[in-house]
Amino acid sequence: MSPRSHVTTHVLDAVSGSPATSVGVVLEQHLEGSWHELATARTDADGRVADLGPEAVSAGRYRVTFDTGSYFSARGQTTFYPYVTIVFELDDESAHYHVPLLLSPFAYSTYRGS
Repeated sequence: MSPRSHVTTHVLDAVSGSPATSVGVVLEQHLEGSWHELATARTDADGRVADLGPEAVSAGRYRVTFDTGSYFSARGQTTFYPYVTIVFELDDESAHYHVPLLLSPFAYSTYRGS
């Protein structure tokens, strides 16, 4: 499936080895000294959000925040990270930006995806 927006994400639960479903995600852009919300979504059954935000965004600084606390709470697990926020620079306005998250209750990892 091709993405429907400029920024997408995928969340995997490293403990269960499966997609993290129904994780709340917020995309924001940094403009004039403050953050402005562009979109909100929830991960689907495959742990993905293919339509996070507009089809095109301008170069600049963005952040994606994941509501990991609610995800783990719904599974009866405690977590050290109630939210995970990833700040990144978008410099190529024609590129697709994929921001994946590998998640566990006491650690997380991210990278520039494709």
